[in-house]
Amino acid sequence: MTTNRGMQAMERERTTKTRVAPETRERAVRALLGKVKDPEIPVLTIEDLGILRDVCVSGDQVKITITPTYCGCPAMDVIAEDVRRTLRTAGYSRVRIATQLAPAWSTDWISDEGRRKLLEFGIAPPARCSETDDATPPDGIACPHCGSRRTRLASAFGSTACKAAYRCRDCDEPFEYFKCL
Repeated sequence: MTTNRGMQAMERERTTKTRVAPETRERAVRALLGKVKDPEIPVLTIEDLGILRDVCVSGDQVKITITPTYCGCPAMDVIAEDVRRTLRTAGYSRVRIATQLAPAWSTDWISDEGRRKLLEFGIAPPARCSETDDATPPDGIACPHCGSRRTRLASAFGSTACKAAYRCRDCDEPFEYFKCL
């Protein structure tokens, strides 16, 4: 049973949310979503990956727009549910998730922070698409373990469709390269 004080607190919270400028609320929502992890590469957030496209707050409604890294990406359902859970926990009950397919996601949307995190995690970050003609260069990807460019392509496909498997010829460690898409 909710007490009178509890009802007053809930009403104060509701009216405060609607009186704050939309830009401030959108920044607050973005800050919350900046903690939602990618389920396939958990060192990255959806913001690091660049798949968080838009946040729109109108009254007590929140609309989040996300773009999959590729059509049919199996992680999108998990990401959408994590977004909903994060926002509901923070008190946003009316959440809508929209998927935007165009323009198609590009690895150029990965933030500099995301690229740094990939490298620290042992995944070679992608080249900027404008810097290469090939999504999976055959050789010469810098090893994230030792930095050597004496590497070889072991398989065009890694643990996910967006990565390729490589092996370093100097430290002999296997690693994945996030393909330029």
